[in-house]
Amino acid sequence: MQRQPLEVQTLYAEMLEQLVALEAARAIGHVPGGFVTKNVKGNDYYYFQYLEPGGAKRQTYVGRKDALLEVVVERFERGHETFRADASAIQRLSSLLRVGGAMLTDAPSARVLSALTDAGVFRLGGVLVGTHAFTVIGNLLGVRWTGGAMRTQDLDVAAPATMQVAVPELDADIPSALEGLNMGFLPVPGFDPKSPSTSFKVRGQGLRVDLVTPARGASTAPVSIPRLKAAAQPLRYLDFLLEATVRGAVIDGGGVLVSVPDPARFALHKLVVAGERPVTSQVKSEKDLRQAAAVLGVLLEDREGDVELALQAVSAYGSGLATRLTKGLSAMARLEPATAERVAQMLEAIAAS
Repeated sequence: MQRQPLEVQTLYAEMLEQLVALEAARAIGHVPGGFVTKNVKGNDYYYFQYLEPGGAKRQTYVGRKDALLEVVVERFERGHETFRADASAIQRLSSLLRVGGAMLTDAPSARVLSALTDAGVFRLGGVLVGTHAFTVIGNLLGVRWTGGAMRTQDLDVAAPATMQVAVPELDADIPSALEGLNMGFLPVPGFDPKSPSTSFKVRGQGLRVDLVTPARGASTAPVSIPRLKAAAQPLRYLDFLLEATVRGAVIDGGGVLVSVPDPARFALHKLVVAGERPVTSQVKSEKDLRQAAAVLGVLLEDREGDVELALQAVSAYGSGLATRLTKGLSAMARLEPATAERVAQMLEAIAAS
């Protein structure tokens, strides 16, 4: 782990603020697109032209050109100029962050995440988890991760079975968003051919999108997420991860606003997952432990209270989660004994209080 310069941390915070502002502008109508006119049989008509997630161009009929519509178009263009200026500022900040040494996301993965953001996945309550979230968390904490815990082409997106009802007009069609990218995404068949796919993969490449959701009961059958037009694989204790999330920025040639788990909960959940993986997935278990140790090490130095709050949440889940966490801490002690011991002591103190 390496500390990022203060200047880089400041730039990242500024870009995150800009992305939040840009998303708010998008939410109230400043969508990427603009008005165009068509002349039909001597009359001018307004259409709104825009790009769908993935880049497909679409036009929607608005109405015959008249004085009232001219006012609407003028107001839109004034707001849209501000939107474009904000987007340009984000591009500039991204360039500075790249030069300054912020952690970057590979271009294909960032392109997919941008499409999911444009489709509204994260506005509806979707959360980026897995190694790509680990990258975002590093930038949020002002550090660069080192070692072998970073390599992956899997994009893991978690979502509750019931998505946000605060935005009733929005549905995020994940299959269409991925298809619109023209990258060759195809559904990955499950073990049961009658079950819907929970993963999409580019044929012949490692790039893959996996959808997961909190398990309810003992069933492992895919769960339909209607507002995503997709199904997700249920995972135990994922609700612990989704209860507390933060906004973060994915950096590539620009910036993409996503939601990621609270860093402390992310680390503790990694410890639980490491012990739940089958013996055939020991490489992934090792990566889970290394990511957990890295995040906990930073938090214990800078924000120990965050770890304590997350451990209190573990206790509220009952003995099952705490037992699995203790097992994960024992495994992590092989890599970072001091970090594992400190977290174990905090967990014991909370259980005894």
